[in-house]
Amino acid sequence: MSRSSSSSPSRATRNDVAKLAGVSPAVVSYVVNGTKRVGPDTEERVRDAVAKLGYRANPSARALRLGSTEMLGIVTPTTTNPYFAQLAHEVEAAAAKRGYMVITSSSDSSIATERVQLEQLAGRLVDGIFLCSTVFEPDLRNLDIAGIPIVLLNNSAGVPTRDSVGVDLLHGAHLAVEHLAEHGYDDIGIVIGGTTGDEEDGRETGWRESLERLGLTPGPIARGSFTPDGGYEAMRRLIRSDAVPRALFVSSDQMGRGVLKAAHEAGLRIPEDVAIVSFDGSLDAAYSWPTLTTVAQPLAEMAEAAVEALLGPPHERVHMVVEAHLVIGRSCGC
Repeated sequence: MSRSSSSSPSRATRNDVAKLAGVSPAVVSYVVNGTKRVGPDTEERVRDAVAKLGYRANPSARALRLGSTEMLGIVTPTTTNPYFAQLAHEVEAAAAKRGYMVITSSSDSSIATERVQLEQLAGRLVDGIFLCSTVFEPDLRNLDIAGIPIVLLNNSAGVPTRDSVGVDLLHGAHLAVEHLAEHGYDDIGIVIGGTTGDEEDGRETGWRESLERLGLTPGPIARGSFTPDGGYEAMRRLIRSDAVPRALFVSSDQMGRGVLKAAHEAGLRIPEDVAIVSFDGSLDAAYSWPTLTTVAQPLAEMAEAAVEALLGPPHERVHMVVEAHLVIGRSCGC
């Protein structure tokens, strides 16, 4: 026979824990929520009482009391790309310093899925959202209506009506192309990922500008998705058309992995036959073979700036652009 609800044990309260531990309810809150330090003996008594009573804090009651859920959301195009996984991790670390936890979700590079994820986060009453959108200027009117602040993260273009944080893609592309040119390569092509909104990526613009400034003729362009498979297929097309340049700027480390695989299969040596510089500075670059020379994005700096924009004092709209830096591997010929 099942037990009736009237005979079920009642849920332990904060006052129950305080009574058993011999402290005030406020001290229980300090220990459970980590909001104030208490003596080690007192903390041990409280934690023992919590364990014995099976006490669990009521997040809804706490949110109502504070006027905050102390939760933030982040939507990235994918959670399988090491770049976005590391960026989300840095956001979690920066938010934790302020007492916030972060819910991570993925749009699978779909505008429709991105909207669904944003609506679900809004339904969970998060205090703010970081969006790594699949388009440069997403439609966020529903979040505005709900009064949920948002920061566009990994956004290099900047949107006048939004706080945004991104890396200087033009400068990063200049670093890559100029480094290859310094090696004496005058035939520099590009393997570039496509954007959902079909806007020209800043890396492609920077590649063109650098070649023009150096007086070099642009090499071939091969397009694909920002994935290893996208880089692989793009490189295979260059190989089949006998259009492989002496050097390649590849717009992401993930694509760089695919380029390397296609080159190895075709018997091309890196960097002896094709020199490569990629973009992002993720673990993909460090653990490829040969290691990829890459334009690294300062993810911790970007995350800190995004959290400050979301949780800091009121301010005018800000677009923060951070500079990338070159990390030397073996793929460029150094």
